[in-house]
Parts: sequence; structure tokens; C-alpha cells
Amino acid sequence: MKEKKVIIRTENLTKRYGSTVAVNNLNLEIEEGEVFGLLGPNGAGKTTTILMLLGLTEPDEGKATINDFDCTRNPIAVKKIVGYLPDNVGFYDDLTGRENLRFTGQLNNIEPSVIEQRIESLLKRVNMEYAADKKVGTYSRGMRQRLGIADVLMKDPKVVILDEPT
Repeated sequence: MKEKKVIIRTENLTKRYGSTVAVNNLNLEIEEGEVFGLLGPNGAGKTTTILMLLGLTEPDEGKATINDFDCTRNPIAVKKIVGYLPDNVGFYDDLTGRENLRFTGQLNNIEPSVIEQRIESLLKRVNMEYAADKKVGTYSRGMRQRLGIADVLMKDPKVVILDEPT
């Protein structure tokens, strides 16, 4: 049996904000294909951990890697392979869902023909075909979340991170 590759690894990952320790010596190994939930109460350091994995904040101690890329030293490589859905999804309200997805595809240098195929496939996958051509400003929170999932999947990421996916 083939051994699975560790796709996300943290070693003694620690982050402090002044005297507050937000993340304390976190050690994780998440294998490729694994679904992993980071659970805890508000203020437990979940979002801080995600920000360190994305290279958006630096740990005070320890190290994090995604697909063997150091999250602090090589955040661009990490961002190319990670799809991230934050708690509050940012879309252009005056564009339609389809237009927002097309824009994401263009930002990620995806071929135009691939963009259109992927948009259709993802809209169907998240059950948003009926609202694809409506302005995002008219969407409910749930609709925005589903569009956010489609948006994250536009670049066909190796790793998907969802922050507060409710």
C-alpha cells in the first residue's frame, strides 16, 4: 500500500500577541486527501493558525509547511496551491456570481475556455445555477457561502482551507 504524503505540517508553531499566546506549540500532520477539522471556542487560535499557514502572519516560533513549501519563506508558492475561504467572503456586489467566478479565473491565469467550463461545473456542484446571473449584492449569506466554495475551487487547488464554513 502506498504511503500518503503529509500535505500540511506544523512543528511547534507558536504565535503571541503581546502577552497573549494565541497558538502554543501546535504540531500537526495532515495527509493528502484527508479531511481535517480544527475545532475550538472563539479565541482558541484557529484563524491565527490559518493565517500562519497562508503566510499572512509569521509565527513567533516553529514552522509550517504546505506541500513542502515553507509558509513563511515561500508564501507565493503556498497561495498558488491553496484555496482559502474566509469567514466573510469578499465579492463584487455589482457583478453577477458568474462574473465574479470569471474574474477569479482570470486572476489565476486560467485559460478562458477552461474558465467557462469550470464555472458551469462549479455552479452546478454548489447548486447555484439558478442565481448565476444575478448580482451578488442580492445574494443571501448562504448563497454567498456556496458561491465562495465555487470561487475557492476555481483554481483547482491542492489544499482547501475553510474558515468558519457555516
